[in-house]
Amino acid sequence: MKNASIIGLKEADCKKIAEKLNVLLANYSVFYQNTRGSHWNIKGEQFFTLHPKFEELYNSLVLKIDEIAERILTLGATPAHNYSDYLKVATIKESQEVSNGTKSVEIILDSFKVVIDLQRELLDITDKAGDEGTNSQMSDYITEQEKEVWMYNSYLGK
Repeated sequence: MKNASIIGLKEADCKKIAEKLNVLLANYSVFYQNTRGSHWNIKGEQFFTLHPKFEELYNSLVLKIDEIAERILTLGATPAHNYSDYLKVATIKESQEVSNGTKSVEIILDSFKVVIDLQRELLDITDKAGDEGTNSQMSDYITEQEKEVWMYNSYLGK
């Protein structure tokens, strides 16, 4: 955690935040792959609506995966990179139902709930640690994702 003192944070705080970020990274990675699977395998009358929407989402997710990994590095830790490690800590599970549009949207909404909850936990941790960098990142993600949740729920008629 050699970066901690340079960026004005305590080493113990950086370690705790990086560990939580690695859990978030694992969940984002599974979320990404599930969404990618839905994009590839969507069938039926919802195809033309959902196929590009899923692509838009997985492109957004892969950017966040990179940003989270880079934040972990900034804090002086190492981001996890193996799916076998991700699957051990991720709350989001691999999806088996990727061709049904409605089910895929429900899985996406469940995944948003997981990452938003984790990001809110990180807001609390980073606020107490004075880690404005991670705090701001999580806040930006939540703002964007709350709108996405509204749109996906609207698609389902909720």
